[in-house]
Amino acid sequence: MSLQSYAAQYRNTGLSSAVMEADPHRLVALLLSGACERLRLAEACVVRGDLARKGKAIGEVSAIIGHLNGSLDHEAGGDIAGSLSALYDYVQTRLIEANLHNDASALRESLDLLGEIESAWNAIPPEQRHVPAMAAAR
Repeated sequence: MSLQSYAAQYRNTGLSSAVMEADPHRLVALLLSGACERLRLAEACVVRGDLARKGKAIGEVSAIIGHLNGSLDHEAGGDIAGSLSALYDYVQTRLIEANLHNDASALRESLDLLGEIESAWNAIPPEQRHVPAMAAAR
């Protein structure tokens, strides 16, 4: 096994541990972070001309956004959930355009939008991140 293989295995193990130990708030934070990381990679791939890797990275971002969009609770989230869903749909459209036209500006716009969501999500005070189990059961 090569050094790169060991490094990749170590990263995957670390990520698996982080996911297994994460609360719902942290899971969303990990998804947003992963999407932003892959958008940066896709943009770099456009610049380098690595179109296969660009397509893979964009596909991964699209899957993450699909999970985020699918996990929205529209009943509890009301207008905020609806606005987030519309924003996720818009980003998905921009990702398709970026992939079809090798458009780095569409990737940058998507990164800016998801970066704003990530910043807002991470700014939620810890005491507001968890719904107590007893309150959720009522």
